[in-house]
Amino acid sequence: MNLGMFMMPLHPPGRIPHETLREDQEAIILADQLGFSEAYVGEHVTDLAENVTSCLMFLASVARLTTNIKLGTGTINVPNSHPAAIAAQVAMLDHMLEGRFIMGISPGGLMSDAEVFGNFERDRLEIFVEGINMVLDIWEGEPPYDLKGKYFNISTARSMIPEIGQGAILKPFQRPRPPIVVTAVAPFSKGVTAAAERGWDPISANFLLPKWVKTHWDSYAQGCETAGRPALPANWRVAKSIFVTDNDDALAKRYAHTAEGPYHFYFKQLIRKLVGYGGRSNLFKADQSEPDDSINADTVAPKLVIAGSVDSVVDQILALRDDVGDFGTLLYACHDWMDPAMGKRSMTLMAEQVMPRVNAAIGS
Repeated sequence: MNLGMFMMPLHPPGRIPHETLREDQEAIILADQLGFSEAYVGEHVTDLAENVTSCLMFLASVARLTTNIKLGTGTINVPNSHPAAIAAQVAMLDHMLEGRFIMGISPGGLMSDAEVFGNFERDRLEIFVEGINMVLDIWEGEPPYDLKGKYFNISTARSMIPEIGQGAILKPFQRPRPPIVVTAVAPFSKGVTAAAERGWDPISANFLLPKWVKTHWDSYAQGCETAGRPALPANWRVAKSIFVTDNDDALAKRYAHTAEGPYHFYFKQLIRKLVGYGGRSNLFKADQSEPDDSINADTVAPKLVIAGSVDSVVDQILALRDDVGDFGTLLYACHDWMDPAMGKRSMTLMAEQVMPRVNAAIGS
């Protein structure tokens, strides 16, 4: 099992933006030094708690500060941008990383982003599909292009000067395109099935109960079968919030499960967005008869954050794998470094002690 990282990222809105952005950069640089295989970064335009407004710009800022780690968008919210801009910017970053790039895409889940871009009451899934199809058509085609859709039209026929290169959009370093992943945030995800049919792979979100994460494998396998390709556990990524200490289980649980640490803040924010506004209380319930008012950071964090000493975290990860099935990459969800020393130590322990022992147990 590989070890990667996923960060939304989410910080208390009162923190200074340039400090949290630097902290997020440091987390990715540390992950690269520790041998993490991948790191994904999200983006939102209208959320002061999630102040990476462009994951492509952010990843470009660490492109030359990292060496081996693959960097992924988590995700590009396709309806919020023009497909020609996405195609050009992704291709440029793929060249800057010389292929160390993974393209995560989605329709976007933040309603204030949808509103600010004029998509609040529009079919964002339809816009997403048209947008990503045009991105792929640009990369697979040749200028001057002739792409016409319901939402976008793309051509450079009237202004192209081929002998000097004008009118052509850069193609990616990886041909025909970078690998594409989608983040699954719903049980029994039809989106995962549709993505698998197109040759894309899933990431299961870190805020889902294992019961719902498990359903993503069947969705993925169904899509792979339709496409005539093998469904490989190696291609399934599962994100999980994890906090590790050397040998202090009580400290780990206080930091990860109560208001003494940043995980509690994370779930407080997420529940307000997904339950209080988004009507997605089902994500946090194993039993749908549970009342919505039972869902809060105090009840959710202990269910969704793996926390403890090295020994305890190893056991909990193996138990998670027993629950959901085999998967190829565990994505360590990176949270605010309320205590930077503890945050860095947790990542170090995860890479140097937890994962070797997890893989040894799997291998045996």
